[in-house]
Amino acid sequence: MKLKLNHKPFNKNNEFTRKSFFRVNLRGHFFSFIILSTIFLSSCMDEPDLQPNNNKGNFEALWKIIDTKYCYLDYKNINWDSIHTVYNTQVNSTLSNYQMFDLMGKMLAELKDGHVNLYSDFNKSRYWKWFTDYPDNFNSTIIFSERYLTENYYIAGGIRYCKIKNDSIGYMYYGDFSNTFTDTNIKYIFEYFKDCKGLIIDVRNNGGGYINLSEKLASYFFEKETLTGYMQHKTGDGHSDFSKAIELKTPTHKTLKWTKPVIVLSNRMSYSATNSFISRMKLAPKAKIVGDKSGGGGGMPFSSEIPNGWMVRFSASPMYDADIQHIEWGIEPDIKSAMTHEDELKGIDTIIERAIEEIENEKN
Repeated sequence: MKLKLNHKPFNKNNEFTRKSFFRVNLRGHFFSFIILSTIFLSSCMDEPDLQPNNNKGNFEALWKIIDTKYCYLDYKNINWDSIHTVYNTQVNSTLSNYQMFDLMGKMLAELKDGHVNLYSDFNKSRYWKWFTDYPDNFNSTIIFSERYLTENYYIAGGIRYCKIKNDSIGYMYYGDFSNTFTDTNIKYIFEYFKDCKGLIIDVRNNGGGYINLSEKLASYFFEKETLTGYMQHKTGDGHSDFSKAIELKTPTHKTLKWTKPVIVLSNRMSYSATNSFISRMKLAPKAKIVGDKSGGGGGMPFSSEIPNGWMVRFSASPMYDADIQHIEWGIEPDIKSAMTHEDELKGIDTIIERAIEEIENEKN
């Protein structure tokens, strides 16, 4: 049975409520995957030193989990000891639960990571600047207008699709890697687009989801199994204690293959599992990435519990592209394109139009 790893940041539609100690962030399953070796489980998931259930103890427990298990402290040049000094001085026994939660949420925000969240029964901390500090480069009203999806688009699994540009180009919008699809869904989509010059896959504003679905979707566009990335695991409590990089390959689907040009559209809200999909598609033979730099989120998320029962989710295993370069901060497109205000006023999506241009100019 292939398990589904949910790999996305916290948002309004993705609430984490599972309470467990160092569980992988899953929907309904423990993570059983070859990359989680026995060495990783025994060395990384040991319970940290117990702390008392008071403000000081909860603070120290949270700080220690990040200090020993978070995977990007050195990569991001974060002095976690100094951050301890800054926030520890603000901890005292008179702080309410709300005040302690806010304080620890601010400390976690220093990691600048959309995969890092603190969860209680009354709040969830979140870091959103990875996309709020950037242009949207997406307008859903335009996407669902008569120029693109129209009111009569088809739906297959979690994918919305139709023909655009006088039925000459296929367009798929996939907004959430938590919404599944099947081979049969893809078979019908490819059959519907068989006379089109090329295909546009729009994953803008897709915040992630099941990472195995990102691999599956990419597999339809590869002619052969291809090395598309790497992953490491923490092997000790040191900030740079990692295993040897493990190869991550994108398979080719046995029967379903798209051999015409394919353009993947990205923006800053293309995050986590979507970021992984974009990283894979950079190496698909007929593919190009058009739009803005993706949002990143290259760390595999895990979770742990502090003494009062609050949960913390954090990036535990760094992922890389095929050149062993971090994908935590996002992936540059092959062709940079941004929405223009003038086009938006006309109901035109600048990035889709740039993708159409690329397909029409493609030499078969």
